[in-house]
This record gives sequence, C-alpha cells and structure tokens, in this order.
Amino acid sequence: MSVPVLTFFNNKGGVGKTSLVYHLAWMFSNEGKRILACDLDPQANLTASFVEEDSLEAIWSQDTQKENNTIYQCVSPLAEVGDLKNPHVREISQSLAVVCGDLSLSGFEEILSGEWTKALDTVNLYRPFRILTAFWQVMQSGAKMIDADMIMVDVGPNLGAINRSALIATDYVVIPVAADMFSLQGLRNLAPTLARWRKEWSKRREGWGEPGFPLPDGGMKPIGYIVQQHGERQGRPVKAYGKWAERIPREYARTAGQNQLDSIPISPEEDINCLGTVRHFRSLVPMAQEARKPIFHLKPADGAIGSHAAAVQKAYQDFRDLANRIVRLIEGSEK
Repeated sequence: MSVPVLTFFNNKGGVGKTSLVYHLAWMFSNEGKRILACDLDPQANLTASFVEEDSLEAIWSQDTQKENNTIYQCVSPLAEVGDLKNPHVREISQSLAVVCGDLSLSGFEEILSGEWTKALDTVNLYRPFRILTAFWQVMQSGAKMIDADMIMVDVGPNLGAINRSALIATDYVVIPVAADMFSLQGLRNLAPTLARWRKEWSKRREGWGEPGFPLPDGGMKPIGYIVQQHGERQGRPVKAYGKWAERIPREYARTAGQNQLDSIPISPEEDINCLGTVRHFRSLVPMAQEARKPIFHLKPADGAIGSHAAAVQKAYQDFRDLANRIVRLIEGSEK
C-alpha cells in the first residue's frame, strides 16, 4: 500500500506555500506523525529552509551529480539509459526527513513533456510511464525507508510538466491563497487544470492494460484551502483583505467541483472548506529564519520574549489546529 501524498499547490506565487509546508511538516512531526517532505520546486526554497547553506553547497556540487542527494539526481538517469535511484533521505528530526530539491530539476521539464504524449501509444509504454511517475516512485521509496505516515510536497507556482507529474503523484491537495486579485485568478485556473490532468492521467493508465510496475492513482483531491498573510487592525482584517476574502469560498468551490454555488458562504470564516487562516507573524519570521527553526519552536534565547513569546504560543496553537484538521480530513478519506 502506498503512503498518502499531500501537495500544497497554487499556480500563483507569493501565497506562503513553502512556509506552510515547512511549518506543517514540523507540526505533524510534533504530533507524532512520521513525515517525509519532498521539494519538487526547482527553486528549492523548502530545501533551503531545512538544510544549512554549507550542506547545500556540498549537495549541489558538480562532484555529487552522480549521487542520490536530490530528487533530480534520483530521476536524471532516466534521461539517458539508466533507471531511478533510491533517494538519500536527509533526517531533520527523529520523525521528519526531507528529499532535497535541486535547481537542475528544471531541466527535466522538457523530458516530462515529451513522454506525456508517448504514454498514449499502444506499445513501448514502460519508459514513458517510468518517467512520468518518477517523482512518485522516488517519494514512495523514501517514505518506506523511514516508515513515513505521510509525504508532503512543495511545488512551484506554475502549470508546467513538472507540476503535472507532481500532481499525478498526489492523493490530496491543499490550496494556499492570499486575499488578493492575483491569488484568486490562480485559484480560478486550478479547477480546469486539475480536472484535465486527472482525466488525461486516467486515460493513459487505462491504455496500459498490464503495467510493469505500480502506478499512482492521480486522485489529486482538493481537501481545502488556507488563507495566508492578512493584515489586521484591532484584531480585524483590513478592508482590502475583506474585499477579496469574500470571493474565495465561491472560487474554491468551483475548484473542488462543488455544484451548489447558491449556498456558498460569503467569508472564509464561515466556509467549511477553509482549513484555517495563517496570520502574518511579521518580526517572528526573520527571527525564525535566523534560528533555523519554525516560528512555534522559538525560545527566549532566540529573542522570543514579551509580546513575541505570546505570538509564538499563538502560532503553535494555529498550526496545531490546522495540522489536526488536515489529518482528520485525510484519515476520513482513507476509510
């Protein structure tokens, strides 16, 4: 049985996606889940959050390109005559590990695009499917190494071939959004894209009657959205936030394939599809980056004193509530 894959996806950047994956991976780990985080964004920002700069330099060195330190190094033999490599799973804590990203991954995009068409052929399907499912194969291999309960995936903000392969490897999708016009447009683009990828992957799977190895289902089921980084005055969202926030429930309902739009609530706070709202923790963010730890792990020695200490506790509760809700939704779907 495969390990469930949870991907955070919006084709609009700047919605706090990588920060969400980073903090929730730590929180799931705190709550007793064994987590494998996988960085499928060629910008590799999630990897940079987990791994110190000196180690990153060694991982991405030309001298290590034939090894298995990154997702790209594991899938790149497919570009020649080789096969997938099992990943080096980098331990972050006893219950959290990461498969590192790689800026070179962008070079795999063209290969994925070509094999997507070849997967519709009637013969010689082993190689196209091996390439298209490479991310899923590597992630599942890594998850088994650490006996992971869940795989969490960060992807880039686009609708290209890398993200298509990441999404066909995905069971559940969480959509981070910001309350602005551009984020809503990104959300609007997701509905037809996810539906099309799901349908096209199903057609390809059905065309390979007897697969030579296990294939992902490509369910990519949206389980909710998270509203990111709104400003507040006296505990209430500022006016600009409210204007765009009111439109999020309806746009998400379309993305999730919900047809009863007349009954959609007018704000995320009333919407059962809203998993939570993550505040902008402002000065805690650079403090956490300097300490190389999640916001809710900051200590007085890191500078979290006075009002900062109270904000740390609030962050802990917010992320804990968010993590627990996501777990309940996934476990409910798995039954």
